[in-house]
Amino acid sequence: MRIVTRPDFDGIVCAVLLLDAETIDTQILWTEPGEIQNNSVDINHGDIMANLPYDDRCLKWFDHHISNQINKPFNGAFQIAPSAARVIYDHYRTKLTGRYEKLIKETDKIDAALLSMNEVCYPENYPYVLLSMTITNRDKADEAYWNKLVGLLRKRPIEAVMEDTDVKEKCEAIIKQNTIYKDILQKYTTLNQHIAITDLRSFDKAPFGNRFLVYALFPETTVSIRVRHADNDKNKIIMSVGHNIFNQNCRVNIGLMLSAYNGGGHKGAGACSFDAVHYDQYINEIIDILIKN
Repeated sequence: MRIVTRPDFDGIVCAVLLLDAETIDTQILWTEPGEIQNNSVDINHGDIMANLPYDDRCLKWFDHHISNQINKPFNGAFQIAPSAARVIYDHYRTKLTGRYEKLIKETDKIDAALLSMNEVCYPENYPYVLLSMTITNRDKADEAYWNKLVGLLRKRPIEAVMEDTDVKEKCEAIIKQNTIYKDILQKYTTLNQHIAITDLRSFDKAPFGNRFLVYALFPETTVSIRVRHADNDKNKIIMSVGHNIFNQNCRVNIGLMLSAYNGGGHKGAGACSFDAVHYDQYINEIIDILIKN
């Protein structure tokens, strides 16, 4: 039996819960929603999938993304919930006996972007928020770190997790990166009415940082678009769209909108990827939808 999930904070916590609730005898497979949608991942009958689109080859499936909802029988659970970890926790509550309550509460807050301005601007003062920022899906070389975090969060309180040497190194790096990223956002973001558009296509490898910081820098906007080339592939565009978590006046269901562009996500945030030749058409269509709503 194998866990198949994605490398973000919610996916890490999903793996923590499933390792305690089920008998897992194979290393975790870390993958991305697009790889599931493109059928580029081999899913086995004994796999438990979490925080990813459904694949009918799996044994069980747990998710909470509105764009992934299905209308056929399956084993597992689906809810429109703040996190996929919450769906798993509720499903296995009698087995997990409540000891992960704090972790689940923080995962809900982070994955649903229910953060305060202080948590966004000063994540170094909030251990769960800062820890979540150290988990990026940009580099498969981080797989050992993702696996280590799963083990740490299963066995140690957050204070001890944050004292781990590898975690401390990652946290120090992300604090520095967030400072650099703030300057990049200010330089490469333009406003189109109530939309903040950050275009990072000029970078060979797009910088990353605090994904909520754009809302603190541009509080007058209601929605953001972030555009970059896929790593090592100038022919692919990756676009992320999100509601401003401090100015919630955008009526567009982002996940459903992006499902028309080979993507998906939540009502308030999502992402898609497509061939670069479609960029002008797709960005104009998406901006038009966002301006009208």
